[in-house]
Amino acid sequence: MSPRRSRDGGTLSTVLLVAANILIPVAIFVFGKGFFPYKPLLPGLATYGESSVYGEPPKAQFDKLVFMVIDALRSDFVYTENSGFKFTQSLIRDGSALPFTAHATSPTVTMPRLKAITTGSIPSFLDVVLNLDEGDESSSLASQDTWLAQMRKKGTGKLVMYGDDTWLKLFPGMFDRAEGTTSFFVSDFTEVDNNVTRHVPAELKRNDWNTMVLHYLGLDHIGHKGGPRSPHMLSKQHEMDGIVKQIYQAIESQDHLKSTLFVVCGDHGMNDAGNHGASSAGETSPALVFMSPKLKKLNKRLGAPLPEKANFQYYDTVEQSDLAPTLAALMGVPVPKNNLGATIPDFLPFWSDHEVKAEILMRNADQMMQVATAAFGQKMFEWSFKEDGKPETDDQKLAAGYMEFERLYQQVYRGGSPDLYEEMIPKAGNWLHEAQEFLSGMASNYDTPKMVLGLVASITALLIAVIAAYSSVSDKPSAFIPFAIVTLAYGAMMFASSYVEEEQHFWYWATTAWFGYLGFRGLNRRSPHPVAHTITFGAILLAARIIKSWNQTGQKFAGSPDITTLYLHTSPILLWCLVGATYFWIQQHLTYGLSSLPIWLSFAASTGLVLAAFTFKIAFVLEDAPELVTEFVQKLLQLNFSQESAVDLVARARAVFIGIGILMTASLGYMGLRKQISLGQPGIFTFLTLLTLFLATQSRVTNIPLFLLYNLQFRLLLSSVAELSPVEISLSSLLLQYTSFFAQGGSNAVSSVDLSSAYNGVAAYSALSVGVLTFLSNWAGPVWWGVASVILLLSKRQQLGGEVNVFKGHVAVTTVFVAAAGTGVMAACGVLRDHLFIWTVFSPKYLYVVAWAGAVHLGVGVGVGGGLYALGVREGMGRVK
Repeated sequence: MSPRRSRDGGTLSTVLLVAANILIPVAIFVFGKGFFPYKPLLPGLATYGESSVYGEPPKAQFDKLVFMVIDALRSDFVYTENSGFKFTQSLIRDGSALPFTAHATSPTVTMPRLKAITTGSIPSFLDVVLNLDEGDESSSLASQDTWLAQMRKKGTGKLVMYGDDTWLKLFPGMFDRAEGTTSFFVSDFTEVDNNVTRHVPAELKRNDWNTMVLHYLGLDHIGHKGGPRSPHMLSKQHEMDGIVKQIYQAIESQDHLKSTLFVVCGDHGMNDAGNHGASSAGETSPALVFMSPKLKKLNKRLGAPLPEKANFQYYDTVEQSDLAPTLAALMGVPVPKNNLGATIPDFLPFWSDHEVKAEILMRNADQMMQVATAAFGQKMFEWSFKEDGKPETDDQKLAAGYMEFERLYQQVYRGGSPDLYEEMIPKAGNWLHEAQEFLSGMASNYDTPKMVLGLVASITALLIAVIAAYSSVSDKPSAFIPFAIVTLAYGAMMFASSYVEEEQHFWYWATTAWFGYLGFRGLNRRSPHPVAHTITFGAILLAARIIKSWNQTGQKFAGSPDITTLYLHTSPILLWCLVGATYFWIQQHLTYGLSSLPIWLSFAASTGLVLAAFTFKIAFVLEDAPELVTEFVQKLLQLNFSQESAVDLVARARAVFIGIGILMTASLGYMGLRKQISLGQPGIFTFLTLLTLFLATQSRVTNIPLFLLYNLQFRLLLSSVAELSPVEISLSSLLLQYTSFFAQGGSNAVSSVDLSSAYNGVAAYSALSVGVLTFLSNWAGPVWWGVASVILLLSKRQQLGGEVNVFKGHVAVTTVFVAAAGTGVMAACGVLRDHLFIWTVFSPKYLYVVAWAGAVHLGVGVGVGGGLYALGVREGMGRVK
């Protein structure tokens, strides 16, 4: 194929391309503002006078509250035979503890779950983003009604908190004594919890508080690093059970704690990979246990432990939001104004009088009706003024149900038979759950004009990008057909939840079909070297087949066997042979890339840097998953550093990053000076090798061998670049970027975001550094291919005589895809905004589109890629070997 020059070769296409790439983030931002608004909230704190006109407030059953959150405490961690919570199980058996499985709605991350627990409301999905920024204060609950605010208003003691500093961000100024710990430093299993526990003995001796919040993070960190079956998990459960025992025995033995309610719960669970954020059974099923010697009067002695269940549902299941009205009743404070929870009926026997039980439910119902009226207005009651008096809409049926049992209450309150209380109690309980389901399932208060405006902006960006691509790319129109098929199919796929969940299969099949097509096409054109051509594309396809089997991802097949679980986890020797081969390949290429230096210096620099990176990874895995480290590999680490002079992980990572940074800067400097770092090796090749070393450092150890396969595919494509047109190179790059993302374990679920390498080289939380490292960890494959594609484009430019700006055409083509993907997802989110899976499937996909468009396309593809391409052109990119 002999491509023609750009159709206009000029300024107009450049202006259009810039306009399209500016419009894409604008469209995403505007649509997001309409799609993720904060819901309107009832202001102020509830009072008994506002919430009910019936009688005196029910008597509080407890004076103090110890609220202990164990982050990611999945229900089976507490209730099953393999649990380390043996003391807690003994309390369940003797009736001193009442256990539940608390249903946590998506997104199952800490901040929105704490909002649900404390307010009883359903948080905005946007909180999943705010949860990642520890410096954000826009999500504060300082002005919202919560049971914490009610306990403070009660004035019977101080509020204290130790643990996850998310509480301090949510409740600024709420606690009289507090010490926060960062929730994202996932390498820390021990100190993060010891910093909480060291305050417990002293606080248990004090009598000046009425609420103590403890939030332990170690179990969650173990899950992120090693999964629910990590060797560290059981010992951490024993540790947490020991804290439970310490607190409970203090409640039993100390007079000032006799009337203390002790609640232990998880904010969310975790999936089989140890992550959370989505809606799988493991993620949405945290444990919830109420403990106190006073609970024995309820006569609830339940069996413990229980056999394991695949759905993680043990004992009765309640909604997490039910905590708010239940705690309000038990502690003798009003139900928070924006609550959508229903009082858990198991605790009603604390009050022997049916009138009091009825009043507790009535106060809960009154509060819920205020929320409903704020949402729907007085039209809820219009049916009662009509002659036929029949409710027509769901909100009117809700009002009718409320008025029915409210009449029963009024009748007995005005002198009717007390038996009517018994009649209304179950009706009120049923209505509360109906109202909870209805109000919780309401669509968000979408700002439709902004959503439409964002969608229009995205469509405009797409049209502009298409015009820019037509003007910039010199290929024949027929060359765009495969790209158009992939783009249109991908956009249409966004309207099906199951396709979004299992998106990886689209890319695996598309990649296989594309390279298979290229292989057969070359043979049909009577390639001058048919055997070599067949071997080249056959090897690319074989590598693609291995890559796609490396990690199972998505939802349906996430637990299925793959190369990682079948071979690498079961055979650490094989794992380290492959990892060692990858680092050896990097060392060889880096030595060659530095060969213009004295041989001893190039060898020493490359070997020292690679060895530092390799030993860092060994030390990292030794702390993270010691079962994967063989004795021989451990000896390699000891050869580098004796036990007496052991270097911590932060210092090791910083040494590696500094070394890589120095050599990357040098390689870019040589490119800028139009000098090749070695004979026959352009500087961009050395940059790619250094990038490989960096991305390997940021990847899970089991994913490091994938870079060998990426390099094989890249070298084979580079050898065949003459047979590919510019748009075909762009399509190949696009397919390989997405394939590598999913092959390394990525998905469209928030729970697949890997935080295990987010703190490499970071001693304290920094939103920028942790954010960048998290991105590079999770998008290592796409970033690698984004840079490798620049080399393919430079090689193609050289083959075409150096006159065609193939990078401009590449950016135009990828901009078309990014704009089309954004348009498809926005349209799907708009059309399906009332869909059952809008917050569990489509909304997370929208967030991933933001990452792909902003960080991968604009950041890596346009920004980094553009700079490298310009330096490569300036350098002249000599003959490629």
